[in-house]
Amino acid sequence: MVGAGRVGAVLGAALRDAGHDVVAVSADSPVSRARAAALLPGVAVRPPAAVAEACDVLLLAVPDDALEGLVEVLVTGGSLREGQYVVHTSGRHGLAPLAAATALGTRAVALHPALTFSGTAADLTRLAGCAVGVTAGPGEQRLAADLVADLGGTVVDLAEEHRTLYHAALAHGANHLVTVVAQAREALVAAGVRDPAAVLRPLLEAALDGALGRGDAALTGPVVRGDAGTVAGHRQELARHAPQVLTAYDALAGATLDRVVADGRLDAVRAAGVRRALGAHERQEARR
Repeated sequence: MVGAGRVGAVLGAALRDAGHDVVAVSADSPVSRARAAALLPGVAVRPPAAVAEACDVLLLAVPDDALEGLVEVLVTGGSLREGQYVVHTSGRHGLAPLAAATALGTRAVALHPALTFSGTAADLTRLAGCAVGVTAGPGEQRLAADLVADLGGTVVDLAEEHRTLYHAALAHGANHLVTVVAQAREALVAAGVRDPAAVLRPLLEAALDGALGRGDAALTGPVVRGDAGTVAGHRQELARHAPQVLTAYDALAGATLDRVVADGRLDAVRAAGVRRALGAHERQEARR
C-alpha cells in the first residue's frame, strides 16, 4: 500500500482482516506513520518504490493530483512488473493515470469506496454495504470484485468517461453537506442554542431520508411555500449574526426555488417575490 492516509490505512486493515497479506506500506508524515502503526501493526513501513517491488497487488491511496506522477516515478524507477495488479482509490480517475504502468503489462483497476473516512478503526464496520465505484478491464474485473467483497462493499461499475461526474456527485452530496451543516451549527450557536447537534440531528436525519427516498418531493420550508417575507428575514438575521452563511444560503435557496418552479409547485408571482427577497434583481443589475 502506497499511502497510509485516512483511506489507505483503513482499506489495508480491512483487506488484512479478510486474509490478505499486507507486506508493506508507505507513510511519509508522522500522522500517517502513527495511523499505519495503529491500523496495520507489524507491517513494514517502506518507501513507495520498495512497497511496489514487494507486492503482487499494489494499492495506491494518494491524492488525485499526485496519482499519475507517482505511477510515472514507479515506472521510471523499474519498481513495477508485468502481470502485477495496480489498483488506485481515486474517485475522480479511471484507468488513464495508470497508462504508463499498463504499458509495461501491469493490470489496472480503479476502486473508490463511496464513504467519508475518519482514518480510524471505526471505519471498518462502516465499510459493510458501502458502494465501491469500480472501473476495470474484462481481465481485471474478477480481482476487483474479490477486493470489493473482501472490503464488505458492493460493486458499482463505472465507465471511464463517467468517473469525474460520479466523483463530483459524491463530493457535492457529502463534502458540501458537511459545510452546510457546519454553517447551520454556527447560526444556531449565534442564536444562543447550547447544543446545536441535538436540534439538528432529528431534522437532518428526516431530511436526508426524505431526499434519498423521494427526491424533490421531500422539499419543505419557506422557499417551497413562497414565503418571501420569511426568506428576507432569514437573510437579514444571517447578515447580522452569521454573515459567513449568507452566500451559501442565497445559492442554495435559489437552487431550491428553481426546482420547485420547474416542477410546478410554486407559481410565478410567489417565485418572483422569493427572488426579490434573495436579492437576485440586485445581482442582475450589478452584472449589467
